[in-house]
Amino acid sequence: MSQISPTKSPVPQPNFLQQYTTWLYAFWKFCRPHTIIGTSLSVLGLYAIALAESSTSFSSIQLIQLFGTWIACLCGNVYIVGLNQLEDVEIDQINKPHLPLAAGEFSRLQAQVIVGVTGVLALLLAWLQGSFLLAMVSISLAIGTAYSLPPIRLKRFPFWAAVCIFGVRGVIVNLGLFLHFNQKLQNSDEIVVPPEVWALTLFVLVFTFAIAILKDIPDMEGDRQYNITTFTIKLGSQAVFNLARWVLTVCYLGVLVGGGLYLPSVNPIFLIVTHAIALGLMWWRSMSVDLQDKSAIAQYYQFIWKLFFLEYLIFPAACLMA
Repeated sequence: MSQISPTKSPVPQPNFLQQYTTWLYAFWKFCRPHTIIGTSLSVLGLYAIALAESSTSFSSIQLIQLFGTWIACLCGNVYIVGLNQLEDVEIDQINKPHLPLAAGEFSRLQAQVIVGVTGVLALLLAWLQGSFLLAMVSISLAIGTAYSLPPIRLKRFPFWAAVCIFGVRGVIVNLGLFLHFNQKLQNSDEIVVPPEVWALTLFVLVFTFAIAILKDIPDMEGDRQYNITTFTIKLGSQAVFNLARWVLTVCYLGVLVGGGLYLPSVNPIFLIVTHAIALGLMWWRSMSVDLQDKSAIAQYYQFIWKLFFLEYLIFPAACLMA
């Protein structure tokens, strides 16, 4: 009597929608979301300040220009963070195993295509929109390339790595975006930067230095193994953590003094109250961080990024409320 073999049920295959959403999620991680949010808010914030300075009414043409600027900056952002991941696969497998290249969600070729396309698009879109934006994007991409790519690879040196990060985020992005938007709103190539933009630039410059040194605390293991010298490896995690807190404190105290005395085109009460609250939150949150716990350090690092995001909402609001 013959036996009837059981029928094997087919293995379910992921449908197109599942594959598409999986790829999009991997791409979102590849773009480093916290940097994307920071770039987006800096574009919006500098546009709002330029709009307040120009006393120009909003129009649909400005919306198109704002959108084009945003896309160019996002493409440049993806190029910079993507190139860094391409050169740091082995390190990220230790420090950040969730990233798509380290986790095997993207192949090296896929990442190279994304980096190449976004780099070209950033330059092309910036060129189409104006000289100040093209200069800003070109300089940012050049520094981002020097930061990650051998043989220069400036990220190997703690001082130059920090200079790259706060130089781009603090100086080049803020001044470049303001001059670009001012050029479009005023229809003038004149280089005039008001005190409010200088104050924001100085704040972000110093604030980003704190971000640059904080980000290396949870990455100590992989950095040491692959000979990436950081302030954390040289000074220790506790010393770097304390240094970052005091650098941030200087940032906020500077705004508290400058907002009340030297910035004529802002609402001083709003600026002082909001920065005093942010300073208090920074110290309160820092008291509960266990430097032996990588996840706790990473959470605090992301909290500092949220304070960074907040600045691009507070400062433009203070200018618009003046």
